[in-house]
Amino acid sequence: MGDNGDDLFARARAWLAEDPDPETREELNGLLERGDLAGLASRFSGTLQFGTAGLRGEMGAGPMRMNRTVVIRAAAGLAAYLAGRAEGSGPGLVVIGYDARHRSDVFARDTAAVVTGAGLRAALLPRPLPTPVLAFAIRHLGAVAGVMVTASHNPPRDNGYKVYLGDGSQIVPPTDADIAARIAAVGPLAEVARPDEGWRVLGDEVVEAYLARTDAALRVGSARSVSVVYTPLHGVGGSVLGAAFRRAGFPVPVEVAPQALPDPDFPTVAFPNPEEPGAMDLAFATARATRPDLVIANDPDADRCAVGVPDAGAEGGWRMLRGDELGALLATHMVAKGARGTLAASIVSSSLVGRIAETAGLPFEETLTGFKWLAKVPGLVFGYEEALGYCVDPGGVRDKDGITAALAVAELAAELQAEERSLTDVLDDLALAHGLHATDQLSVRVTDLSLIAAAMRRLREAPPRALGGLAVTSVEDLSDGASGLPPTDGLRYALAGGGGVRSARVIVRPSGTEPKLKCYLEVVLPVADRASLSAVREAAAGVLGALRGDLAAVVG
Repeated sequence: MGDNGDDLFARARAWLAEDPDPETREELNGLLERGDLAGLASRFSGTLQFGTAGLRGEMGAGPMRMNRTVVIRAAAGLAAYLAGRAEGSGPGLVVIGYDARHRSDVFARDTAAVVTGAGLRAALLPRPLPTPVLAFAIRHLGAVAGVMVTASHNPPRDNGYKVYLGDGSQIVPPTDADIAARIAAVGPLAEVARPDEGWRVLGDEVVEAYLARTDAALRVGSARSVSVVYTPLHGVGGSVLGAAFRRAGFPVPVEVAPQALPDPDFPTVAFPNPEEPGAMDLAFATARATRPDLVIANDPDADRCAVGVPDAGAEGGWRMLRGDELGALLATHMVAKGARGTLAASIVSSSLVGRIAETAGLPFEETLTGFKWLAKVPGLVFGYEEALGYCVDPGGVRDKDGITAALAVAELAAELQAEERSLTDVLDDLALAHGLHATDQLSVRVTDLSLIAAAMRRLREAPPRALGGLAVTSVEDLSDGASGLPPTDGLRYALAGGGGVRSARVIVRPSGTEPKLKCYLEVVLPVADRASLSAVREAAAGVLGALRGDLAAVVG
């Protein structure tokens, strides 16, 4: 055994000596007894990095996994940060929520104990609940911060730790670095005070307050007659969404029975994400049996919303709306309801919402990816990102909210149905008014994160001159803070028009929450009349397919 092995064993034994969790102690003991260098290296080769997305990773022992030791240190660092910025108004309140994943409740209670031990006040949500309920509760209760224990739509083995400040939005730089420095300064775990009591467990009144606020997502007296099949994908959205629909006067959605209750193993899906292939199969099977007007899905922590619509041309008679399509529909709906303020979208989202805002005479702002940025847009009335994240009531939840987004799209569908029209009719109207904005994505999942860094390095050193038969006219390195945005790791390519294409755009960036390299594609084609829409859509699909093929080769 070389020095590297000696060092790994020493670090593992030091970790084991202060690990408070019998499960991870047993795991680590087993690795040490077997002399499993590879297993130890994967757990002790570094530390999970705390950033604007907080923490997220596979559960297990060691500093590269999500576990009680990592969470206790993160909570202690956060508490130290909050104590350092407190201003003589008594101990601040930290609200803590959690989903139904394995260990989420344990990590939430550890956080409450650490916060209480640090001299702050802590309040736990009453049970596993959607992330938007936590985001709402922060401002509703006048908290100085909030923590949500969730890994959103990640695989079952993962968990995460999302941090909000008192404005109800997620942290951004330099706050993340300040908290990370406080976490790094935490000493031995035995020195972190963790009392067995002293925090408050909130009652259902906080959920009732959130549900009362969902009224703001709807127009008084609007149509509500629309039938929905709904799935929470084994997550925590079911009871809250059902209560919100009943409160608003919508028919109670038909639930996808095998996915209706929280289950941290997500047994019916490969990935609990409505965007992933196969995730919506059971929902569409239920829709074929019950013939609703819409299919609606939340991801497991219910901050995202996905919608399926009847489509005679699709396999099985149903298709999912793309995140950008739903974003355009909700923006159009907000404008029609008289919204006055700023519309916003992330840089990887379609440019169509910018055209909608311009036509309506409303300001539009483009932000970096993530609601931590969208939520900070001054005067925001609607914001979205293509990954199924929508904010339709910033006054209530300054984050993406899959519950209120579901209410808003149900209201729009009901209003259109009363006019004998559909969501796809509105998409056709938008294409006629602004040109067809067609989008697609290429995601490359890796097991070795160095492959992502290598791909980004190759793209910077040898940028492509053409993609999908269209010349690359400009390249923006987003790490330079392009277009006045904060720096981020990404590249944006503008492509020349031609061959019926008005313009095209490609953005390549590493995912902030998953081990993926993601490429976002958009092409804009003019539409002469309604009769030509089908042919234009087919042409756009061909261009997007060519772009995907070239990008797959370029990124390797």
